[in-house]
Amino acid sequence: MSKKIYKVVAVSGNTSRPSRTLTLTEALLSGLRAGLPVEPQLIELGDIAPMLSGVLSRADASAELELRLRAIEEADALIVASPVYRASYTGLFKHLFDLVHHEALIDVPVLLAATGGSERHALVIDHQLRPLFSFFQARTLPIGVYASEQDFRNHAITSAELLARIELAVERAVPLVRESSRFESSVATQAA
Repeated sequence: MSKKIYKVVAVSGNTSRPSRTLTLTEALLSGLRAGLPVEPQLIELGDIAPMLSGVLSRADASAELELRLRAIEEADALIVASPVYRASYTGLFKHLFDLVHHEALIDVPVLLAATGGSERHALVIDHQLRPLFSFFQARTLPIGVYASEQDFRNHAITSAELLARIELAVERAVPLVRESSRFESSVATQAA
């Protein structure tokens, strides 16, 4: 019997490098890889920003952008992280998810994360990101991870508290990703 390999797509809403958001995204992805057999894919918003420019509908997407959109839609689990810009995720981040089919993420586990200048932006996860993925009927995981500038030095995580939050989020995410996959398998079995 072959072992299930989970397709995990991590979307980092950063538009520049180096990036605290990218560092946080990679740490979460690395944590999931330690707990599950994972086929990871990292999508950096900065890399695909030129492809998003001028795309008003899915029909306008280039073949390369279409591959990224399908990866998001076909993922067993998502990690999504955005820097906070004017109290929310960035417009380009939202534009990317505007192109994702509205039924593609039903019941997909989504680990939410965000970075900001200070702790006062920490509620962006619950007030901005969670409602966005609720629209998609995704299963946003109960624990999101927020990090502020003080948690990093030279774009590397230096905060023991942040590392502990990452570890807890991953620990709670692993069984939910497995359960979601079993749910999908049992539905397929019942349909056969």
